[in-house]
Amino acid sequence: MESKSDAFVRIATQTHTTSASSSVVDYAIEMRNVNVYYGAFRAVKDVNLQIEARKITAIIGPSGCGKSTVIRCFNRMNELIPGARLTGEVLFHGKNIYDPDVDPVQVRRLIGMVFQKPNPFPKSIYENIAWGARINGYRGNMDELVEESLRQAALWDEVKDDLHKNALALSGGQQQRLCIARTIAVKPEIILMDEPCSALDPIATLKIEDLMRELARDYTIIIVTHNMQQAARVSDYTAFFTVDEDRAGVMVEYGPTNQIFTRPRDRRTEDYITGRFG
Repeated sequence: MESKSDAFVRIATQTHTTSASSSVVDYAIEMRNVNVYYGAFRAVKDVNLQIEARKITAIIGPSGCGKSTVIRCFNRMNELIPGARLTGEVLFHGKNIYDPDVDPVQVRRLIGMVFQKPNPFPKSIYENIAWGARINGYRGNMDELVEESLRQAALWDEVKDDLHKNALALSGGQQQRLCIARTIAVKPEIILMDEPCSALDPIATLKIEDLMRELARDYTIIIVTHNMQQAARVSDYTAFFTVDEDRAGVMVEYGPTNQIFTRPRDRRTEDYITGRFG
């Protein structure tokens, strides 16, 4: 009998496209009427969002508007918070990842996450990459996987002679790229990044931004950032969130980044981007 984990992986590996007249738009993941509650408080209200595949989508907005809550919806990380619950649907290849027959562990393998603060395991650089792949059943050549993942994360040339060095000895920027390599190693489709550069210096930040542009050739990337310049530099699409009168996070506007930053349709978007509030 097929387990729910196997069933979800099978569904997730099927091609899923949405047609619009003669064009075909490939959506990596979609939110439909999503609300998120922490106890009785509604933190995010009525979000509808379609994320295009192999593009970078930035989520911006003032503190407290639910940006991190929204990005955690994409791989069910909010479930780890006591009292959190979600209504609506999050569709991945047409399947609602919140259906009871879907294993959240498998969701998080296919939709990986890089956190605000680098969090390498207290193991060697090599084992940081190999560990996740190993527990996910990888049976190939581990040396090749480690090298490939580190190359994709633009870290191989810096660490290839020190693979058995403790990862905690790396610089902050190197640690964050190692965490990205660790995420890549389990072959996700989507990479979530929750303010991945907020703890890094400008040089390390630019390296991560360059890396994101490279990775977007093969992966869908969704990034939360407080840095307007970063969102404008790296993203293809931008979603602007703010809070309503009930302090719930609401999506005000979503579209191509160039349009959001130069010709926003909503005055609230313009006020935030130009620094009038937030």
